[in-house]
This record gives sequence, C-alpha cells and structure tokens, in this order.
Amino acid sequence: MTTGATVWLTGLPSAGKTTIAYELAGRLREQGRRVEVLDGDEIREFLSAGLGFGREDRHTNVQRIGFVAELLARNGVTALVPVIAPYADSRDAVRKRHEANGTPYVEVHVATPVEVCSVRDVKGLYAKQAAGELTGLTGVDDPYEEPAAPDLRIESQNQTVQESAASVYALLSERGLA
Repeated sequence: MTTGATVWLTGLPSAGKTTIAYELAGRLREQGRRVEVLDGDEIREFLSAGLGFGREDRHTNVQRIGFVAELLARNGVTALVPVIAPYADSRDAVRKRHEANGTPYVEVHVATPVEVCSVRDVKGLYAKQAAGELTGLTGVDDPYEEPAAPDLRIESQNQTVQESAASVYALLSERGLA
C-alpha cells in the first residue's frame, strides 16, 4: 500500500496556503498519488458548521480536520490541509495524534507577511476589518502563533506558486512520501 501523509499548511489568511495545496495536489496526482485537499473554508461549511471563531471553537475545528486528515493519511492518501490553525497547541495536538498512530505528518508554514496578505486579500477580510465590519481577523486583531520549528517555511511573496509547491514536493520526496 502507498504510504499516506498529512501536509498541514498553516499561515495567515491570504498567505497562499490553498493555492499552494492545489498546485501540489496536481503534481502529486500526476505521479499517481491519491490526494485530498481538506480546504478550511469547505470544512467550516460541511464538517464544522455552527462553530464560531473563538479560541475553543477554532481548536475544535482544527482537531476535527486533524482527525479526518490522519484517517485519510493512514489509509494511503496524501491529505493536504491548507488551514490557518492559529494556535500552536492545536497544531501540536494534531501532530501528536499522527505520531501516536505512526502516520507521517509534515508542517509547512506559509510565512507570508501580513502586509502582503492584506494586499492580496483574496476574500476581502482585511478590507472588512479595516472598515470596522469584522473583528477577530487572525494576525491583525486576533493572534497567530507562528510555528517554532516547522518542517518547511515558505515565503510565498518571494517565489511563484509553482516554486512553493515544488519546495513541499521536494521535502515529501526526501521523506519517501511523494
């Protein structure tokens, strides 16, 4: 059976997590890998509907996604998870779940500065926050705890999406996961 893995892409809103994940998914599929992208927005709509954006609800959301990712990964699927996951303890709990089951886990910090993210503003969140229409925006008026020791750090403002995805692919290849 093919070895699965979870690749958790964490970073601020509009950092490029989802874009990189879909680019990487295409490359992995071309290599014959089974891949699923667990997009944070889709998960919020279907798996975590009703949860808010307070610390406890965000933790619950991350744990649900981590459970599904680990389940897929231990069954031979590469689960790409582009989710903000702002709190270190939530991400650590997901990593520990993977370790307890012997499931490969790779943490990628898409370390795009908030100034770049606010210009990209894919969903208009930064504009809404600046206009006073939104509070609790991660990295602006709600905390984002950067990973202390991610497996890979990508500064997406300094490279193309293809180069970013290639960096993750290279790491997976080194670990026998691509």
